[in-house]
Amino acid sequence: MSVPVLVWWLTIIGIAGLLLFDYLFHVRQAHIPTLREAAIWSSLYVGVAVLFGLGVWALGGSDMGAEYFAGYVTEKALSVDNLFVFLVIMASFRVPRADQQKVLLFGITFALVARTGFILLGATLINMFAWVFYVFGLILLLTAGNLIRPEGEESHQGDNIVVRLARRFLHTSEHYDGDKLTTVVDGKRVLTPMLLVMVAIAGTDLLFALDSIPAIFGLTQNVYLVFTATAFSLLGLRQLYFLIDGLLDRLIYLSYGLAAILAFIGVKLFLHALHENNVPFINDGEPVNVVEIPTGLSLIVIIGVLTVTIVASLVSTKGRAQNMSSAARRYATRLLDGECDPEECAYFYRLLVDEETQLRRLPEKYREKIREDAKLMDMLRRVHERYGPEAARRN
Repeated sequence: MSVPVLVWWLTIIGIAGLLLFDYLFHVRQAHIPTLREAAIWSSLYVGVAVLFGLGVWALGGSDMGAEYFAGYVTEKALSVDNLFVFLVIMASFRVPRADQQKVLLFGITFALVARTGFILLGATLINMFAWVFYVFGLILLLTAGNLIRPEGEESHQGDNIVVRLARRFLHTSEHYDGDKLTTVVDGKRVLTPMLLVMVAIAGTDLLFALDSIPAIFGLTQNVYLVFTATAFSLLGLRQLYFLIDGLLDRLIYLSYGLAAILAFIGVKLFLHALHENNVPFINDGEPVNVVEIPTGLSLIVIIGVLTVTIVASLVSTKGRAQNMSSAARRYATRLLDGECDPEECAYFYRLLVDEETQLRRLPEKYREKIREDAKLMDMLRRVHERYGPEAARRN
């Protein structure tokens, strides 16, 4: 079904308006969103995406509606997995929490622009070469295979090639100046680490698009649906980051669920490629009579897999242990950096003590595994020596 040009322009204006609203009213004044604020705005953005999907279903029919929702849910799930890497990047660059909103919003804006380019490129290739579906399917199967690995705290790495290049070629000041991109040091204007972080986030977004775009093209080839599902999955990602920040490490089985979904879509793409086949060495260049997976079944499989993996992660004692140890590591890192003021340090120390209390209540096998982490145990020892009761009495 073709989409009128007017509808395209109204959609683009609406999405641009939502982004502009974020810039003008949410990140103009640096602050740390409360849990209530993040929950309200996350719900509103999801609500807008769902209402849009219901409109597509009502005006375009059940097939278009199912394709949109399948694409939206898949892209949203991939975006949540990407938040792991964003968290690692911002922790490694020690971005002040109040300024993390602007970094995320810049990354989302860049991702939307970049992925629009990838979408147009992908649509052009699909229209010109039917064999592209084989390539997209192979990409998704390889990505799924890469995701099937033992999960742990270090399994989501933020030290990718983009981050390493940014650190090498962008020389910045040692300290942040609020959320400014430049500052004055010794009478000279220099870049701040904020620009370095934004470049790292933006470049990482490009790497994420390599599996994101083939995945959604495996669910629908309607460019309008691909664009809107991608856009609405990115909008509200900033609020979602602050809403589930403390639960990200808890989702230990999410990568397995995403691997299953990407493999499923990869198979779906191969079946579609066979159905549209014109590759000379496959069936003499003639289409192969295979059964294609309907979009409705795809939507059911995607939602079902995500539900099972998320519930399994949340009820898992292993996930709770990993979440607690990761939180303790983050608090300890912040305290040992020595860049927090006394009140802030006292706040993080209380959080760390609370996490340690919860860790002691875990079953012995998980406590033993944490004790075997020599780096973490050394960090905790140094934190207590610096901020604990004995340190307070010495001072």
